[in-house]
Amino acid sequence: MTSIEPRIEILQQKKLVGKYKRMSFSNNVTFQLWQSFMPLRKEISGKVSNEMISMQVYHEPMRMGDLNQEFDKWAAVEVNDFENVPHEMNTFILQGGQYAVFPYKGLSTDVSIFMYIFGTWLPGSIYTLDLRPHFEILGEKYRNNDPDSEEEIWIPIKLKDK
Repeated sequence: MTSIEPRIEILQQKKLVGKYKRMSFSNNVTFQLWQSFMPLRKEISGKVSNEMISMQVYHEPMRMGDLNQEFDKWAAVEVNDFENVPHEMNTFILQGGQYAVFPYKGLSTDVSIFMYIFGTWLPGSIYTLDLRPHFEILGEKYRNNDPDSEEEIWIPIKLKDK
């Protein structure tokens, strides 16, 4: 994989509505999560855009290479408020903070971008991983199971201690 320099952004707080499941990479039920979310998505009112968010919430620092570490995986959209949340859905406040944003084009099943981010870019940067949610923004160029699909990968970062 060629090197990719991310843009560094300060994210403002976002209100999300969606569904989540506890899982690990060895027990990955992402497909079932999205399958249950997509038919209900149209019931969510006050959407900020048509973008969808695929988010991972770790409850302890991410352990690189630990396929059994559990996290909450979300299928969600950003909303203006939590006034009318469908009863099958949950709410989440995504706190703001600093993120490295990587553009990605390719299959969502190709993990080489994450191997580059966590194995090459992050160790060689001035940043370390922060304990905040990781997420992908699936916009208008996102196409499930399409090699021409495009998305943005948002990785929570903070400056390394000196």
